[in-house]
Amino acid sequence: MDQLPVDFFATSGAYTPHVHRDQYPAIDPTSSALSQAGKVIIITGASAGIGARGFAPAFAKANPKAIILVGRNQSKLDETAEAVKKINSKVDVIASATAVTDPAAVEKLFATIKEKYGHADVLINNAGTFAEEALVASSTPSKWWLDFETNVYGTYLMSRAFLQLLGSERHGTIVNMNTGISTMIGPTMSAYSISKGAGLRLNEYIAAENPNVNAVSLQPGVVSTDMIVENFKRFALDTPELVGGIGVWLATDAARFLTGRFISANWDVEDLVKQKAKIEAGSDLKVTQGGKFGLDQFSEEEKK
Repeated sequence: MDQLPVDFFATSGAYTPHVHRDQYPAIDPTSSALSQAGKVIIITGASAGIGARGFAPAFAKANPKAIILVGRNQSKLDETAEAVKKINSKVDVIASATAVTDPAAVEKLFATIKEKYGHADVLINNAGTFAEEALVASSTPSKWWLDFETNVYGTYLMSRAFLQLLGSERHGTIVNMNTGISTMIGPTMSAYSISKGAGLRLNEYIAAENPNVNAVSLQPGVVSTDMIVENFKRFALDTPELVGGIGVWLATDAARFLTGRFISANWDVEDLVKQKAKIEAGSDLKVTQGGKFGLDQFSEEEKK
């Protein structure tokens, strides 16, 4: 790892000819093309990290009707809410200390949203845990399973409630935060990797079952947060503003062709749009099994 250039993960995983590590004009949330006017936005994991420093300020700049900030620490959520109001005093802000892994708490949150706004348009499933770095043989069972509680069950509960409130007629967006490690093997990171892999499949199901929803899994690049592990710190040069801007862009009609797919915040969105026909026609950016299948590939002699 020490021999790799600091842009290794941004460039080696490039799907587009241009990559970015900071916000750029096409994902500037103040742009009229990215306007979220009239929309109600829900952001989990909003008390710190990318939620507080990326998604909350970016959506505030996009001028939505309301932003609901969800997290476990009320005082930290209040700080995020105050920052949002400083950016845009017109946006309505709710800071709700809600455990996304608690069905009753999630139900109460969405009852409040329904009563106050009648609907929600965008859900950013940003809450996540990375409880322990450990080999499977030496891992702590409770910590190993904790990643599944938040990264899978919490995402499921929030998505389920959002879809029920949204219904089948209104267009909506779900952005599920993911990670590059979900599609590769990283020794000592099994719980985090596997739980995020399950999140990819959940995202695909949401997209397949709800044609009115743009459901996208988003890899944020390598951002310096409390969850960053030591080996990756020198690569953590992607900004929260990059991820926030991508989140707002994904909540526009221009991004609907990406539903059910897994993208990186480093990829250039205008380059993605140029590849729209190819992406929609094939299995690019989806979880697939490699190999050639079917009996017709084998000769009669081989099948004896």
